[in-house]
Amino acid sequence: MPKIGMQPVRRQQLIDATIEVVAEVGLKSATISLIAKKAGLSSGIISHYFGGKQALIEATVRYLLSRLKLEQSPADPIERLMKIVDLNFADIQQSLPSTKTWLSFWGESMHDADLSRLQEVNKRRLLTNLRYSYRQLLPREAAHDAAQMTAALIDGFWLRSALSLRADRGFDVAKDYCKNFILDTLRLNGVDADSGGSNP
Repeated sequence: MPKIGMQPVRRQQLIDATIEVVAEVGLKSATISLIAKKAGLSSGIISHYFGGKQALIEATVRYLLSRLKLEQSPADPIERLMKIVDLNFADIQQSLPSTKTWLSFWGESMHDADLSRLQEVNKRRLLTNLRYSYRQLLPREAAHDAAQMTAALIDGFWLRSALSLRADRGFDVAKDYCKNFILDTLRLNGVDADSGGSNP
């Protein structure tokens, strides 16, 4: 029997191991045996905590998605928009194991209904957070358009940076581009972006 209180520790060990193994061999080749070996645990422990590989993969994706949540959302909408960008380009989102896992996940989500559903949740969450913040600063239609364009920039620049030979530099530049786009969009719509913003 596992020790009391060890479940969260073991689950995180397996999630961390899954990220590393997927980065090394890809999603399809990431077997239960390889993941368990990487975690230094028995294969049976995966079934005990997750029920199987598919559930472990989904838990791993949820873990990565959880790192994108606004735990403490700034009250100021411009600060919140900047925070959203920071979260999407945070260290964990640009580490090599994480980027490879995300890329594997995105590719497989085109063929796997459960992963596709998680990808849709991720897309909706980003758009909702952006739209909510923009709506405090811009008219409804302008806020909708700005949120769509910002989400596309974040996803596009992240993907381009992840595939770059100099990913570390690429992520830093990408984050600046996204933040500058937000500020420029607000200024073009008459918002004083340099002083915290004011509703038009």
